[in-house]
Amino acid sequence: MAFLSDTLARVKPSATIAVTNKARELKAAGRDVIGLGAGEPDFDTPEHIREAAKRAIDAGHTRYTAVDGIPELKEAICAKFRRDNALEYKPSQITVSTGGKQVLYNALVATLNPGDEVIIPAPYWVSYPDMVLMAGGTPVIVPAGIETHFKLTPESLEAAITPRTKWFIFNSPSNPTGAGYTEAELRALTDVLMRHPHVWVMSDDMYEHLVFDDFIFTTPAQVEPGLYERTLTCNGVSKAYAMTGWRIGYAGGPEELIRAMAKVQSQSTSNPCSVSQHAALAALNGPHEFLAGFRAAFQRRRDMVVAALNAAPGISCPVPEGAFYVYPEISGCLGKTSPGGAKIDSDEAFATALLEEEGVAVVFGAAFGMSPCFRVSYATADAVLEEACARIRRFCEGLR
Repeated sequence: MAFLSDTLARVKPSATIAVTNKARELKAAGRDVIGLGAGEPDFDTPEHIREAAKRAIDAGHTRYTAVDGIPELKEAICAKFRRDNALEYKPSQITVSTGGKQVLYNALVATLNPGDEVIIPAPYWVSYPDMVLMAGGTPVIVPAGIETHFKLTPESLEAAITPRTKWFIFNSPSNPTGAGYTEAELRALTDVLMRHPHVWVMSDDMYEHLVFDDFIFTTPAQVEPGLYERTLTCNGVSKAYAMTGWRIGYAGGPEELIRAMAKVQSQSTSNPCSVSQHAALAALNGPHEFLAGFRAAFQRRRDMVVAALNAAPGISCPVPEGAFYVYPEISGCLGKTSPGGAKIDSDEAFATALLEEEGVAVVFGAAFGMSPCFRVSYATADAVLEEACARIRRFCEGLR
């Protein structure tokens, strides 16, 4: 349509949402479909958080709030950063938004000018490059392949930095790979960033609490205090607290940046949902014992899915350190034909044929900037995952 903006023409719809919607449509039409596309815990929001929301409604907390968060929630976020990350922030350095995605988008809109570059390691969360484009910047995609366990090397980061670089987006544990950077690996990256004082760091820590085995989570400003004044440390309650639909994200950063982000939010959505803010307050201040149960369930599922996928011919699946995704590589499946006659010449063709022939919905790797791979979200019931993996293996065994 002629009246649509040029900016919109540069932006792709979210592939993860598209796959989830396609799976829903097929299910509604009566197809037997297993959806492994959505990055959403299958657990209920813990009861004490739900009860806090009910009390907030009964107490009349249903009106507009301060544009970027109620004072009590900002105080709780400061306490969280101090407790979990050894980072000191004042409430004036905290922003609260309608989900983690809005935090990132507000920061990019508030800071990017045409020609400004944003370094994004690939594989990346599908929304990073398109948010940069919508904010007028230029995404600079830096591959981090399976040979480095999907982790960016300091040499690759150094080579990607130019005088136009404004942000480096860092995500650990990663969506889509689940790869988590050790403190030593992160320090190697922060050493590079210390040599380039014009580069700011956007650290997406959404999967902080979902880590496995003996992995210890760290965040850039914690590892290198010298980056504190140019780091936006982003997080939210969606994943760890099973609160995806409540839509609360938050961040800590320099006051000038936080004020600019509030200005953007004041002219877009205004305040996040008042009731959700009180629920998030209960999440951050309340008991956290349930997290151990969440982690145990996700680790059990991770181990089962990794083993099952590695048993499928043509698939190589690394063991991730966190989140609830695996990102298997499928170069051994390319150049073949599926049992239904589909030519498997790309990971998108693989995912399309897998959905049509076996009823398993996954997200193809090209959507995350790294092929030939696909993403599986194992945030679903064990029995469902077992059946899905059996179907994937059957599909791969049938390739000729």
